Amino acid sequence: MTGLVYKSTGSWYTVKSEKGDFIECRMKGKFRMKGIKSTNPIAVGDIVDYELEETSDALTGTIFNIHERKNYIVRKSVNLSHQMHIIASNIDRVFLLITINNPPTTFNFIDRFLVTAEAYNIETILVFNKIDTFDEPTLEDQLYMQYVYQQIGYKCLRVSSTEMKGIDELKEMMIDKVSMFSGHSGVGKSTLVNAMEPSLHLKTKTISEASKQGQHTTTFAEMYDLSFNAKIIDTPGIKGFGIVDMEKEEISGYFPEFFKLKDQCKFNNCLHKEEPHCAIKAALERDEIAWSRYNSYLKILEGDDENYRTDSYDEDRKASDELRK
Repeated sequence: MTGLVYKSTGSWYTVKSEKGDFIECRMKGKFRMKGIKSTNPIAVGDIVDYELEETSDALTGTIFNIHERKNYIVRKSVNLSHQMHIIASNIDRVFLLITINNPPTTFNFIDRFLVTAEAYNIETILVFNKIDTFDEPTLEDQLYMQYVYQQIGYKCLRVSSTEMKGIDELKEMMIDKVSMFSGHSGVGKSTLVNAMEPSLHLKTKTISEASKQGQHTTTFAEMYDLSFNAKIIDTPGIKGFGIVDMEKEEISGYFPEFFKLKDQCKFNNCLHKEEPHCAIKAALERDEIAWSRYNSYLKILEGDDENYRTDSYDEDRKASDELRK
């Protein structure tokens, strides 16, 4: 039998059958030995083959095969830096939720996420949340950040769950698709899902006033069927976002504005640092490429680990300003 994985807790997987039933499944023992390099061989969004367990009183099953994935999005494993953790698979569209200072989402975090999404060919839309809380300086910061990414070609959306602003437009973009919500803890992923589908009653928490960071409410990734013919994968909040399985020479290819200019560099293997006649560096000096993006590129190139994260949006901009000097 074949089904779709809706929830993964690490040892048990909730699988929806082709008939619409939900079955709690385990992974077949030998299946763990197939050389899959991720810490979670099965992820939410996977299409799997399973067999029912005849000896169990409850309706349970055993997964013995994963169908080929059309894509997936990964991050470094928290405890095993050389392994990856698959956040979700078979995704049509990712919505990266961003807040300016409640909690802060930095350019560096956004760019690391976008690089991974580009590498796995997943469309990403940037959702600026909690716009109802903005004062004038925060609004200016948000509009500047939005400008940077719109210039590159990324779609941006401004929403407020409490005032229901932008919710209809967001829902329209999700129809007939498997979407994933991602972002830091506290950016309002679960609250936004509740605003779209109040019957789900997902748990939410407030921001810690001491740290200005979010508190984890979603422990495991989980998929939900929505009433407007859409599927959403709600994911645990991400503190840092490590890049995995990328050679230095290929990283710039996942920055769309860099990729357009790469063939104009004098050297085919140009890393856009000290090399002469570099088209990317020339574009930087003409302010045709955002310095915040170049700063993120250098951080990724230098191999900073997944926990790299500036303390605030202001710190992130200071780092970019230093590069200009």
